[in-house]
Amino acid sequence: MKLPANKKVYFSSDNHLGAPTYEESRAREDLFVAWLDEIKQDAGVIFLLGDLFDFWFEYKEVVPKGFVRTLGKLAELSDAGIPIHFFVGNHDLWMNDYFEKELQIPVYHQPKVFEINEKSFFIGHGDGLGPNDKGYKRMKKVFTNPFSKWLYRWLHPDLGVRLARHLSVKNKLISGDEDAKFLGEENEWLVQYSKRKLEQNHYDYFVFGHRHLPLEIQLNERSKYINLGDWINYYTYGVFDGNTLELKKYSF
Repeated sequence: MKLPANKKVYFSSDNHLGAPTYEESRAREDLFVAWLDEIKQDAGVIFLLGDLFDFWFEYKEVVPKGFVRTLGKLAELSDAGIPIHFFVGNHDLWMNDYFEKELQIPVYHQPKVFEINEKSFFIGHGDGLGPNDKGYKRMKKVFTNPFSKWLYRWLHPDLGVRLARHLSVKNKLISGDEDAKFLGEENEWLVQYSKRKLEQNHYDYFVFGHRHLPLEIQLNERSKYINLGDWINYYTYGVFDGNTLELKKYSF
């Protein structure tokens, strides 16, 4: 992928729209939509790294209501020819083909490598990767099992969505809400995961969400780990100008 002149790549993660209340979510959604509107002037590519929604489940004919401003803005950018890539997170892992059919936005359920301006990017949400997090890994296998999804689909949407939103907030295994503080490079499991991947191949950047902490860690002379933070406490995002990727904070 070659960036056109004067274009940039933008990365965002962990909006958790819909939580904890409609009013609080709506205020954050307005900011996120304003940011999308602002970056459309020079966005060459946009990567959304999961947990855009605090809960998302696609029934055969139904998706959760709300989020029309976000969906409308994404549709506008996609229709304008700006490529957008979406990686599911642990809160919206039950996403299927709605984004692909309605918005022409490809959806990825596993990390993926992109080559941009001769730089290699290893991109994913980050949940279930690396050592530890064993409880969540077991739960994710249950959640992503086709039979489990088939059973859940038989719940009426009013019941299914309400139940899932309750569990999303209350259950830390689902929410991934571990210590929201830097654990030290040796204890950050996504950092350890990235270092292990570097033993097999070179990547210029590892870009993840999930941890809700804006982090930039130099793994070696040529590789850097980036965690994007969130749109709850930090309002941070990543921007690649064709040469360098850095974190920035949205000013409002």
